[in-house]
Amino acid sequence: MNDAPAHDLLIVGGGLVGASLAIALAGRGLRIGLVEAHPPGDPGQPAYDDRAIALAHGSCRIFEGMGVWADMVASAEPICEIHVSERGRFGFTHLSAKEEGVPALGHVATAREIGRALLGALREAEGVDWIAPAQVVAVRADVDRACITVEQDGKRSDLEAALLVAADGGRSFVREALGLPVVQRDYGQSAVVTNVTPERPHRNVAFERFTEEGPIALLPMTGGRCAVVWTVPDARVESVLALDDAAFLAAFQERFGYRLGRFLRVGRRDAYPLQLLRVREAVRGRVALIGNAAHTLHPIAGQGFNLGLRDVAALAELVLEAQARGEDIGGDAVLAGYEAWRLDEQRKMAQATDGLARLFANPLPPLRLARNLGMLALDLFAPARHALARTAMGLGGRLPRLARGLPLR
Repeated sequence: MNDAPAHDLLIVGGGLVGASLAIALAGRGLRIGLVEAHPPGDPGQPAYDDRAIALAHGSCRIFEGMGVWADMVASAEPICEIHVSERGRFGFTHLSAKEEGVPALGHVATAREIGRALLGALREAEGVDWIAPAQVVAVRADVDRACITVEQDGKRSDLEAALLVAADGGRSFVREALGLPVVQRDYGQSAVVTNVTPERPHRNVAFERFTEEGPIALLPMTGGRCAVVWTVPDARVESVLALDDAAFLAAFQERFGYRLGRFLRVGRRDAYPLQLLRVREAVRGRVALIGNAAHTLHPIAGQGFNLGLRDVAALAELVLEAQARGEDIGGDAVLAGYEAWRLDEQRKMAQATDGLARLFANPLPPLRLARNLGMLALDLFAPARHALARTAMGLGGRLPRLARGLPLR
């Protein structure tokens, strides 16, 4: 191989997280290779579908610092309040943007609209080399560089860089090729996702309702619609997806209730299996893992993508600081700093979402009573509610500069 690699940094995976990292680092004098299995803008790219994503307030700040939020905000609906309750029980709590002194706790946008803005920025990004469609078939991390073998049009070639970033999703080839250990659990549930139009206006309120089968999220969207994330046992997924529109609306109405009146229309339905996955090591050699390659969470509380975006902001900050000091961007200092910064939050968020899913799935009457009393106490105790809101907004713990509303240096 050549002594001078063509790239300083290689990103495997051009989905929302990988594309965000490329944009954050673009125009800084780095030569970035973005390796993706799908051509740019391919409608078949699974990361750019119509799934609704709840962007925390901190994530909106990150996108603003990257210069892409202005292209997203018109198609994003603000979340001004979050209402949390258990179906058929007395407990509830709520979080309010007004109480937190922010315009919104977050925004809801589809992955397609987020992706559209990111792809537009990538097309103008300086120093980013699209390597797509391409499949990574081998990975190696040497002392002085990371190496991958990619296959394009039946031909294989080798690529090298000082730093390799795996952003290739929950089934990360890079992670598996390096043999990185993971904590993994299959929930035996799937998330049925769609959008519905309620009879009453949603008034920018997001609902998280716990049921005996699993949580339901109803998120405000543009056009008076609401995004649905309905947790269903795997054994019932196919039957739920097979329902016609009227039967689906009736079944969902029975699970959610009538807080927004009757549900009048429903969009196309899809489902994806739910699992917990997190790495025990976020780095190995000259490789760093971000997004779903490092952690896949239960969608309860909607924190998965937001956690990945904070990975992006933290890694971009560390890489640019090392570059400014003339240091190796893939060296031990950068990677150890990234792991020390991110691994603990990844672990805590995985444990929190897993714990909530398990707690509210337990039907024992004493636990039901305790969790409903706990929600009421939380609603009455402002400091605890404020702490929860900070976490929900992605503003807890050590924040990257972008999440604090500061530009990258």
